[in-house]
Amino acid sequence: MLEPSPVALRAVTCYDGRMDPHAPTLASAAFRRMRPRDPDEARAATTLELLYDLCFVVAIAQAAAALHHAIAHGHGADGALRFGVVFFAVWWAWNGFAWFASAFDPDDVPYRLKVFVQMVGVLVVAAGVPRAFEHYDFGLVTYGYVIMRVGLVAQWVRAAIQAPARRRTALRYAISIIVLQVGWIALLAVPHEQWLIGFCVLAPLELLGPIWAERAGPTTWHAHHITERYGLLTIITIGESVLAATLAIQAALDEGHVSAELVAVIASAPVIVFTMWWLYFAHPAHVLLDSTRRAFLWGYGHYFIFGAAATIGAGIAVAVDQATHRAHLSAFWAGQAVAIPVVVFLMSLWILVVQTGGRCASGYGPPLLASAAILAAPLLPMPIAWIALVLVALTAGVVVVQHRAATVSDRPEAS
Repeated sequence: MLEPSPVALRAVTCYDGRMDPHAPTLASAAFRRMRPRDPDEARAATTLELLYDLCFVVAIAQAAAALHHAIAHGHGADGALRFGVVFFAVWWAWNGFAWFASAFDPDDVPYRLKVFVQMVGVLVVAAGVPRAFEHYDFGLVTYGYVIMRVGLVAQWVRAAIQAPARRRTALRYAISIIVLQVGWIALLAVPHEQWLIGFCVLAPLELLGPIWAERAGPTTWHAHHITERYGLLTIITIGESVLAATLAIQAALDEGHVSAELVAVIASAPVIVFTMWWLYFAHPAHVLLDSTRRAFLWGYGHYFIFGAAATIGAGIAVAVDQATHRAHLSAFWAGQAVAIPVVVFLMSLWILVVQTGGRCASGYGPPLLASAAILAAPLLPMPIAWIALVLVALTAGVVVVQHRAATVSDRPEAS
């Protein structure tokens, strides 16, 4: 059997063309021992993780589009319920992968192939979204979810074999996931009208699985890496809202429906998403994750942040439909389609920042006042513009508070 030369095995070179003596070889990159990563090791999101995120955004976009149509046709409550179920499957699978990768990612061939299996599962979930919304058939979504989770089981089993120090933890993760996947498959035999009851039982058990596993020994996740991963998915999810709003506006303009109300929506939509981005990244998130308990609160709380960010785009699309007289609901509820997810986003973000130990000198007062004003905006003409103005005012207040805090800390007597 021919063996590659040492030169051919060398995979990485320095920028000036010289060989890097510490670079991994192709052989070592293909198969590495999966060990717990050093929690103090500097690391950033990989290109594989970014590709993985993009696959998830496909499923999120499908769910948000289905929610848009449900709200526009007067079935907002039912559509929100189905969106919450589908989004749980997408978010929870992403959540499990993000934390595993932060603690164990060896970036070798077996790891990448298992991630590919999880990506296939995401696409199956995305394909099943229309059935879930139109026929209350969660079969395809369930199969896609199980594929994603089985791919993660393979990762945990490998970690249990190759990382003895974390074997009990890894086995607990694998066991809990396997048992629950049997439950999800069995739930497909339940009549549709009783399926939601089973979901309300299995979903909380999914959330308890990592808590039980981490009691056997915490995994070595990295705070900077985790907050970067969550921040990147937040940006991508907000970007999906931009796309949804853009497509709705484009369709309205193509049909020649131009009015003052539509212009207000067009002008306000980018302001809303920009202030959401600003507020999310206003506080350094990595300093909040100084314990496992706070990490759980941070990770689980993002279900509402991600979900709200995705549904805001659906709400803006509904507002466009209302402005062009294509929505089958009142102007008040069309405005609430944007107001409610914005309030969920704001309050979830504030709770995470304050309750996980972040410095937020203003406390809950400003977000509560802003939320009340946002929920009241649909009572006024052009509610989307009022929502945007409230968010601008809240963002300006955060900037002022941060500027004052920085000025005080820079004074000589403060040091």
